[in-house]
Amino acid sequence: MNQPIDTDNQRRFDRVRVLVPGTGARFRCGGLTVALQTARILSGLLTTEVVTYRERNPDCSFLEDLLVLPADDDRSLWLVSWGFDVPKLLKKLRGRQVIYQAHSTGYGFDLPPGIPVIAVSRNTLGYWADRAPRNPLFFLPNALEPQWMRPNDPAVSRPRPIDVLVQARKSSPYVINQLLPALRDEGLNVCLQSGWVDDLVQLFRDAKVYIYDSAEYWRGRGVSEGFGLPPVEALASGCVVFTSFNHALSDLLTPGTTAHQIGCGNLKYDVSRILAAVNYPLEWSGDDHEISSILNEVSEQRLIDGWSSVIKQLESGFYFWHINSDLLRSSPTVVLRQRHRISRIKAILKRILATIVGRSV
Repeated sequence: MNQPIDTDNQRRFDRVRVLVPGTGARFRCGGLTVALQTARILSGLLTTEVVTYRERNPDCSFLEDLLVLPADDDRSLWLVSWGFDVPKLLKKLRGRQVIYQAHSTGYGFDLPPGIPVIAVSRNTLGYWADRAPRNPLFFLPNALEPQWMRPNDPAVSRPRPIDVLVQARKSSPYVINQLLPALRDEGLNVCLQSGWVDDLVQLFRDAKVYIYDSAEYWRGRGVSEGFGLPPVEALASGCVVFTSFNHALSDLLTPGTTAHQIGCGNLKYDVSRILAAVNYPLEWSGDDHEISSILNEVSEQRLIDGWSSVIKQLESGFYFWHINSDLLRSSPTVVLRQRHRISRIKAILKRILATIVGRSV
């Protein structure tokens, strides 16, 4: 049986390798942004490089080229995060030091014993605490990029020409086809952003109200909202936020306190509340203390401190990645359910037997 090893003698990481499918336009999304931000932050703690595995990029290493080095000689810490690709990547990296930065949930795969999970939301943490309760679990929320974190900037409090801002991606048909036309009929200046914007921060700071309704988008895809940065970015920009509260959105946002529910009851009620928020934004803005607390929670300094702590814990002396029988394993769900059924059957039979014995006395 393996024994704990001394810190001075343990196998340490000499670098972190952050895996992404590619960095080109076809891979541009929130997941890529977070991965690149993670690499930038980790570079202040350890030598860090971005590694691609689908698209070759002259500025990045390519996974297959790096796997030439035998696993036993590899002192890298590999970070995987692209949900659909995780099972395939774990097979390729078998025997190497791998951590899974978990965003969305619901992909349906299980993790090998010992693979640490870095959950970016409590919703995701709860999912993996249920699905992989014996794997090392960590909670490390995403952070806003520094350009969002300027709450005292005069630009935040200046007049805003956009009454309502909506981003087309992930928005529900209800918002696009019913709510926005109704708001325009009320004379509001509505901006539906669907393409690339050079200065997204400025766009948010030009808006009084921001609407985000992703519940149906994620439910239709069978996976969860991994973190939900846009509403938090809107809060940081001084917008009144109307949002859904699905999955990770409920981590930081509270209905009626820091944000307001969209699609609440009926169209008329939504329109009346949004009109009021446009006309009286200070009355509809979230609680200042709670918003400050949220922004502190998602600051890059908190993320830096969090990663520093995680790296230290991963280097604390336990061989998470060794393939051996010492790793704790949770029973498969089918086995747990069979045990429950058998237990119920035994209880029923026991009651029946007790009834029969009682009658025969």
